[in-house]
Amino acid sequence: MKKAMLIVNPSSGKEEAVSYIDEIKEILTEKDYEVRVSQTEKELDATRFCMDACKDEFDLIVSLGGDGTLNETINGLVDQAHRPKLGIIPLGTVNDFARALNIPLDPEQAIADLRSDASREVDIGQFNDQYFVNIVAVGAIAEATYEVTKEQKTKLGPLAYAIEGFKTLSTNPSYPLTVDHDGSTWEGESLLFLAALTNSTAGFEKLSPEADVDDGVLHCYIIKNVNVMRLATLVTAVLRGNLRKDKDVDYFTATHLKVDSSENLITNVDGEEGDRLPVEISVKPSHIRVIVPE
Repeated sequence: MKKAMLIVNPSSGKEEAVSYIDEIKEILTEKDYEVRVSQTEKELDATRFCMDACKDEFDLIVSLGGDGTLNETINGLVDQAHRPKLGIIPLGTVNDFARALNIPLDPEQAIADLRSDASREVDIGQFNDQYFVNIVAVGAIAEATYEVTKEQKTKLGPLAYAIEGFKTLSTNPSYPLTVDHDGSTWEGESLLFLAALTNSTAGFEKLSPEADVDDGVLHCYIIKNVNVMRLATLVTAVLRGNLRKDKDVDYFTATHLKVDSSENLITNVDGEEGDRLPVEISVKPSHIRVIVPE
């Protein structure tokens, strides 16, 4: 019999995650899986559970939680000698990775899709010695998202991140930035730097419409130091999916980056606080296999 591990964050989905366990177990049992349920209690539990599943050669891991739970799970999956297939039941505020894979954001629909025999190999990003699945951001706007409270996330969803970002835009803070990428260098003042793996960022699915989950590259945007009058145009470009075409944006793709600054800048990695600059970012092409709707 095949083996599946269900990694559950009991605080996700307005603390309703555990209510879905029996339904998931029933579907996986029908698919001839023996199911082990592992509930997280503290930070990095999901990573440890996933590493154990890899060591014991499980066939499937299902992440039941938000983006944080999924990120921890994937960090336990990457670079393992045996990597089980991954199922995703999104219960978070944004769920960018699920959006990029067209996995339903409705938990019941996502659970039903565990019956699917379809899967897709997807890229994983490496950030220093950690891994990510959506985006790395550098700049005051990226740091502003840390100000979003749990209450704002619950009430406003992805809009909460946009509100904090737009507040920061009004002050127009830019920083000196150096970006080395695949033998080239960009150097100058930047309002915001983004390195995206997927087309969905903070719930906005048009920020990087050219990005695909298995194209093997990072889609990079350097938003230059612009005046307040130009900011409205940039916001419109993001909403329309035309950011790469804006005259104050440098766009390129890369497989390896090094980002540095003379300022003491903190990064934002998949919505969470990352390392301070300098950092190195690269891609692991088609590294894990994810269940997707048929």
